[in-house]
Amino acid sequence: MKTMMMMKMMLVLSGVFCVSADVLHEGIRVSGCSDSDEEYMFGVDGEEIWYVDLKQGKGVKHFPSFGVPVDLPGAYEVAVADLQSCRNILKMDREAYKDLPLERDPPSSHMIYPKDAVELGENNLLICHVTGFFPAPVTFSWTKNQENVTEGTSRNLPFPNKDGTYNQFSTLEFTPKLEDIYSCRVEHLALNHPLVKFYDVKVSQPSVGPAVFCGVGLTVGLLGVAAGTFFLIKGNECR
Repeated sequence: MKTMMMMKMMLVLSGVFCVSADVLHEGIRVSGCSDSDEEYMFGVDGEEIWYVDLKQGKGVKHFPSFGVPVDLPGAYEVAVADLQSCRNILKMDREAYKDLPLERDPPSSHMIYPKDAVELGENNLLICHVTGFFPAPVTFSWTKNQENVTEGTSRNLPFPNKDGTYNQFSTLEFTPKLEDIYSCRVEHLALNHPLVKFYDVKVSQPSVGPAVFCGVGLTVGLLGVAAGTFFLIKGNECR
């Protein structure tokens, strides 16, 4: 597990719990704070199901894809208390470890891809995913044809990997138009310069190569049969 003291302290608790009589799911709770950010969330099977929005002063519920409703009464009050404790511990750790450098890992991969098969004129979703970084979070920004785009964008909270690093993604709503070019820019403390990936709208066309070669082969074959028949007839006439 990564060192989570000095400028940032993060507590991660994980385990397996039963949500029905015959189905087991892996659950995780993340509670953390830094100089500029705070996070408290619950996840199940790698999916975020509930997190604290301190600006709105409430917990936000995400319905998981496996369809099991999750109810967390009193979770917001518990989260606020935990984050206050985190800030207190962070203050003490900063004094105790003030001479230790902050550990940083840059993102190890960066991908951009559409959620569904691309059809021109049909609404779709571009996903920009990055993983392997520490500390959290990363910063995302989008462009369309070299113009900055903010409308229709969103991002999830950083989700911990098993090795102590994080993964995170951002999405952009878009309507594919031929030759449009999108980009996703990722910035992180451990990067000397931003990572940028491009996505240009292309619609795959069925290959005509096999059909053409098959047609050519059939034509050549028929010509061979015709030539053979001609010489056979001529040979019979000469007898």
